[in-house]
Amino acid sequence: MKILVPVKRVVDYNVKVRVKSDQSGVDTANVKMSMNPFDEIAVEEAVRLKEKGVATEVIAVSCGPQACQETLRTAMAIGADRGILVQTDVELQPLAVARLLKALADREQPQLMILGKQAIDDDASQTGQMLAALADIPQATYASKIEVADGKATVTREVDGGLETIVISLPAVVTTDLRLNEPRYVTLPNIMKAKKKQLDVLAPADLGVDPAPRLKTLKVTDPPGRKAGIKVPDVATLVAKLRNEAKVI
Repeated sequence: MKILVPVKRVVDYNVKVRVKSDQSGVDTANVKMSMNPFDEIAVEEAVRLKEKGVATEVIAVSCGPQACQETLRTAMAIGADRGILVQTDVELQPLAVARLLKALADREQPQLMILGKQAIDDDASQTGQMLAALADIPQATYASKIEVADGKATVTREVDGGLETIVISLPAVVTTDLRLNEPRYVTLPNIMKAKKKQLDVLAPADLGVDPAPRLKTLKVTDPPGRKAGIKVPDVATLVAKLRNEAKVI
């Protein structure tokens, strides 16, 4: 079984995001970039399925500028067998990424595609669902447990009311939640091995996809600053402020 795992290059989660002075977007100059944490969980799960003998090959895919090769090398250091970069400097939105992944899936014919449930930069949480719709295959989102056997995947999902377990037939799309696993530490020997693994570079035109954005960002601003709290002398004052000032009771 072949597994396709898309990975995205994002601003590292430890970095405080800065907005550009002209409010046209987020400043990424000289900022540490890393693999989207949810995608790292997806790669780890795919590698674990291979280690169990369920999968035979894990392919990491990234869409974006040339610098995304570094993210793919990280995925291969975790355990992916090879990487594919769809290289473009165009701003990629979820629908464009889903269309690129659909075209790649048609080429590679994977039985399972595992994606992070969302990227921490735009928090869209759309690509996996759009990919399943375009490919017309089953999907299971927000997975906290995945078991694959007999051409089916049993997925435990995290929903508002608790946990939901569903069974879907393969090929399928699964998006990972935070509690699915804990990604392994990448060792130096594996980093060196990843440098020798196959990494193919394609253009969107090679896949017959136009990645031009359909939405335009008008302005990006910092969230409003949080007001300082105050201390009240007694419960009666607190209730009065909640009722008359905060208007919450």
